[in-house]
Amino acid sequence: MDFRPVLNSKKITLGIVLSVFSLFVSVKALALQEKNPAEPATETKEEAKFDPTETIMEHISDSHYFHMGGKLAMPLPVILYTDKGLEVFMSSVFEEGEKIHEGKYHKYALIHDKIKAVTGEDKTIDTTATVFDLSITKNVASMLLSMVILLLIFLSIASTYKKRVGKAPKGLQSFLEPVILFVRDDIALPNIGYKYARFMPLLLTVFFFILINNLIGLVPFFPGGSNLTGNIAVTMVLSVITLLVVNLNGNKHYWAHIFVPSSVPVWLWPLWWVVELLGIFSKPFALMIRLFANITAGHIIVLALISLIFVFKSAYVSLVSVPFVVFMDVLELLVAGLQAFIFTLLTALFIGTAIEEHHH
Repeated sequence: MDFRPVLNSKKITLGIVLSVFSLFVSVKALALQEKNPAEPATETKEEAKFDPTETIMEHISDSHYFHMGGKLAMPLPVILYTDKGLEVFMSSVFEEGEKIHEGKYHKYALIHDKIKAVTGEDKTIDTTATVFDLSITKNVASMLLSMVILLLIFLSIASTYKKRVGKAPKGLQSFLEPVILFVRDDIALPNIGYKYARFMPLLLTVFFFILINNLIGLVPFFPGGSNLTGNIAVTMVLSVITLLVVNLNGNKHYWAHIFVPSSVPVWLWPLWWVVELLGIFSKPFALMIRLFANITAGHIIVLALISLIFVFKSAYVSLVSVPFVVFMDVLELLVAGLQAFIFTLLTALFIGTAIEEHHH
C-alpha cells in the first residue's frame, strides 16, 4: 500500500510538528517536576508551596552542572584563581550544593550556583579570600559546542566548494547555500556596498553563531537547554565586536561627520559631539539589550506557563497552558532566526555607514 499521499497531507505534517513541540513541553514539565517534586501531605503549607520565580531563574541562569534530565546531571570542571594560587576540580564535589569542598587553599561552597570561599560548615562567606571563577559552566560548554558545530559546517562547505567548482551544490552545501546567499545578497551587499566581501566572514559567523545558540536553547534536553544568547555577557561581547569593527574601519568622512560637521554651525559643535559620541555607544548597546531581552523573555514565558500546572496543582490547567506553550515554542523558533537576522542586519548597516564614501 502506498502511504505517500497520507504522509504528504498538510494535516499529518502539522500534527507531526505539534507532536514534536508537545514532546519538548513534556520534557520541560518533567524537568520542573523533578526540580520541585510534590510535597508529602504531612508538610505544612509553607513547605509545600511551589516557588515559580526561583525555578524559572534557576533554569535560565548559568550553572556548574549540565542537567541531562530528571536528577541526572553532568558535573563540569571548576577552575578557580585565588589569592593563593590556582585550584581545579569537578563540580561533583559539591553534590548539587549540599556539601562544602575542602580545597588546597580555601573551603568552597556552591551558593545559588556561585562558588564562594567559606569559613565554616554554616557556609559563612570568607571575606578575606579573593576568588575569580574561570570555570567551564553550562553556558561555556554550550558555546564550545556551538563553535564545534560552526567549524564543522564552514569547513565542510568550504571543502565542498573547492572540490565542486562550477558544479551544482550538493549535500550540506545545497542546504545552507540559500542562507549564505541571503546573508550576502540581502544583508551585506545592500547595506555595505561593493566592499561587502571584506566583512562577509564576520557577518556569516555572527549570523550562524546566534542562530545555532538560539536553537540549542530551545532544546530542553542534553546537549541543549542552555541560555547562552540570553546571557547579557555574551550579547555584550558580540556588541563590543560590532563596536570595534565599525569604528576601526570608519573612514575620514565618517569621523569628519562626527567631529567637523560642515552643515552644523560651529557654536553647536560641542553639543553635536556629545550626541554623536553617545550614538556610537548606543547602537551596539541596543544590539546587546535587544538580543538578550528577546531570548530571555521567551524562555521565561514558556517556563511560567508550565509552572502554572504546579502552582495550581491541577492537571486540568495543562489543557490551557500546554497549547499556549506549544504556540510560544513555535514563536520562539521564529524569533531564533529573526534575532540572528536583525543582529546581522544592523551590524552590516553600521559598518556601511562607517565606510560609506562621501557624496557631493
